[in-house]
Amino acid sequence: MSIDGHADVPAGKIAAIITSLEMFARPPQRPEFGDAWRLQRADKPDLAWFRDLYRLVGENWLWFTRHRMPDAALAAIIHHPAIEVYALESADGDEGLIELDFRQTGECELSFFGVAPKLVGGGAGRWLMNRAIALAWSRPIRRFWVHTCTFDHPAAVAFYIRSGFTPFRRHIEIADDPRLDGTLPRRAAPHVPII
Repeated sequence: MSIDGHADVPAGKIAAIITSLEMFARPPQRPEFGDAWRLQRADKPDLAWFRDLYRLVGENWLWFTRHRMPDAALAAIIHHPAIEVYALESADGDEGLIELDFRQTGECELSFFGVAPKLVGGGAGRWLMNRAIALAWSRPIRRFWVHTCTFDHPAAVAFYIRSGFTPFRRHIEIADDPRLDGTLPRRAAPHVPII
């Protein structure tokens, strides 16, 4: 079967190319700049707080899956004892998110990672990634992995590679456009046109 060529994405849908990356040993810590942040673990985070932070960090990149989840399904994930949620705190409040998933024995998935748009390019992402890597490798894991997509910041894949991850898989995700059902505002992710 040939999969070369073009395929239409129906109106009302979005399509992203997902890149998965992994590491099998803790890399050296990258130098940091900026020290205006703290990392705070959120034990059994409040659902509204989590969704607000998830929206702040991910709205520009069309993060929508956690917004569409019923409360019970979201709570089952973020309150699970093998899931760790952290916030990057600044003088202005919570502006970054780490979600680590240790449910698979010997592995950790960086399920969600990012900083508020105003912090992009100012060192907060590197600072936060250094903490994510340290937290993941503080446990007895053999693999740490993450996925990103073409809706994320254009430098996301390069950032993960510089942080020590190696790409290992690519696939396509097609979903209903979250701006058309009110999950996200229509102004979200202007770099992805609504069709």
